[in-house]
Amino acid sequence: MLTLSRRIAVVSRLWGWMTKGHKLKQGLKILVILVLLYFFLISIKLIGTSFQLFGRGFAEQLISSYSNPFLGLFTGILATSLVQSSSTVTSLIVGLVGGGVLSVEYAIPLVMGANMGTTITNTLVSLTFVTRKADFRRAFAAATVHDFFNLCTIIVFFPLEIKFHLIQKSALFLTQIFEGIGGVTFVSPLKWVIDPVAKGFQHFLINILSLPETVAGIIMLITAAVVVIASLVYLVRTLRSLTINQAENSIDRYLFANAFAAMLLGLVLTAVVQSSSVTTSLIVPLVAAGVVALNRAYPFTLGANIGTTVTAIMASLATVSAINGQMATTVGVTVAFAHLSFNVYGVALFYPLRWLPIFLATRLARIAAESKKWAIIFVLMVFYILPLIVVLVAR
Repeated sequence: MLTLSRRIAVVSRLWGWMTKGHKLKQGLKILVILVLLYFFLISIKLIGTSFQLFGRGFAEQLISSYSNPFLGLFTGILATSLVQSSSTVTSLIVGLVGGGVLSVEYAIPLVMGANMGTTITNTLVSLTFVTRKADFRRAFAAATVHDFFNLCTIIVFFPLEIKFHLIQKSALFLTQIFEGIGGVTFVSPLKWVIDPVAKGFQHFLINILSLPETVAGIIMLITAAVVVIASLVYLVRTLRSLTINQAENSIDRYLFANAFAAMLLGLVLTAVVQSSSVTTSLIVPLVAAGVVALNRAYPFTLGANIGTTVTAIMASLATVSAINGQMATTVGVTVAFAHLSFNVYGVALFYPLRWLPIFLATRLARIAAESKKWAIIFVLMVFYILPLIVVLVAR
């Protein structure tokens, strides 16, 4: 018969084996999450690239030929929804302004529209959860809270900009402060690991298989959609299994401890990866899995909105030293600071009034979860049909 000390030793050894096995299993799950995130990020990049292949030329024509600020707002939404990249659209805007095609005054409504249009990516990501009602409700709320923040900000500040040029004056003031600073460059670390795969796939389709760009774009889009759905399905399952093992507490405690921490995380992460589409899309599966609450996802999204302006600012400051032309130098920086000012004003107003975007997103998500057609109608109307109607009628 085993003595008490012997029993304790046996139990301790069994507990050690179990703990070791548990830690190994947790480590493998974390590795699986990282791999799934990698494929998810590649698919997001492929979606943007595919839309650019058959949407960029149309976007350039839209931007260069609009005639009034109201039309410019919807042109910015439509152009960015088509190319899936606010960075691409804002770069086009800076180039057109620098070339004298557009004035700063007319460029600002385009920037507002681009800020709205870029939210299409995370909204499309949320639709991958459409077959699971509870997950879809949370995911769609997490995605559309970004949409409603931008809509509310536009409703308030677009008329103020038209009447008082509030954003333009703020941007000009910041331009004067930073005038003379140049040569600032930064490369996102994600580009090192994602761009080679995305560009390699594009090169294979266009240069090796000799497919037309439109056909290559369609193939890339279909491939990306399949990868997004598959990676998100398994990502949420893995996150849920980790949540059972207290991963949720760790994320809440360290990454989303409070609203300021969540906002700072969104700002820094977006500034580093140089893509708000990536960071705001990453938060969708976390909310869908119940790991992050919507009231923490909202400040994270606001931080991402500000963080995405860092890329344009650094690019415009780098252009200062490269162009050596006063006209292009000033307007490039001014447009970038207009993007920043718009988002800062929006955060200053709609973080204290956060109940409004959160209420609207939650309400729409409940309706969409009951009847999926409303989710499709919302996406098509806000990002494509309504902007296209305005653009065609107003021209």
